Amino acid sequence: QVNMRLIIKFNPLSDCKYDAIGKYDIQGFIYSLLKDTEFKNYHDIKGFKFFTFSNIFPVCDFKQDNLKTIIISSPSSAFIKVLYYQLSNLEIFRLNKYYMEKYKVKLIKNNKCSNSIITGTPIVLFENNYENRYYSFNQKLDFNFFFNRLKENALKKYTAYTQDEINLESDLFDSFEFNREVSMRIIMKNQTFIIIGSLWKVLEKNIAREDRKFYNFLFDCGLGEKNSLGMGFINNRR
Repeated sequence: QVNMRLIIKFNPLSDCKYDAIGKYDIQGFIYSLLKDTEFKNYHDIKGFKFFTFSNIFPVCDFKQDNLKTIIISSPSSAFIKVLYYQLSNLEIFRLNKYYMEKYKVKLIKNNKCSNSIITGTPIVLFENNYENRYYSFNQKLDFNFFFNRLKENALKKYTAYTQDEINLESDLFDSFEFNREVSMRIIMKNQTFIIIGSLWKVLEKNIAREDRKFYNFLFDCGLGEKNSLGMGFINNRR
């Protein structure tokens, strides 16, 4: 399995506020690229969607001729290649109602998880799925609960993707440095939802050789829940 990420650089064709284009708009754009491909029904699959994406950066308002970048990652190289192919046949695309001109699309291969990572977008976890209640450090400061739930989610996701059981005896991370909690407003079909997540300055793990495949999977799939909405995107710490 070759680890892959897709970098898209684009030029806004008009000016707009940074928050005029939300996570849901980016997710919709990704799904639109999958139409008429082997992944055309991906949107309707119940359960995990095995991809995530970064924020659009730099984080400032969209201005014509000021290039923007976004990174999409997935443990499925077939998924990333389909997006790459679809984008290579596209000059102009839309995010929300704003038009963007493709500048450059690049594949990064063999991007492996290092022992020290940083969150690019917030990690989201449910405290209670049935009540749709997100875990909040402001409500309950419990790192054990958070990391146990995060590990449970990671193992479940890995098994769903690979059909392999994995037995991780140790904690998911050896050490961490919390940054802050964030709440995000997601607008979907004219309805507003609030999602609570957390950002981390560093998450460290001395990765054993036998666990390398598992951590590379998490690196491309994202940590926590709501990955296909661009949550839990992680990067190696510089």
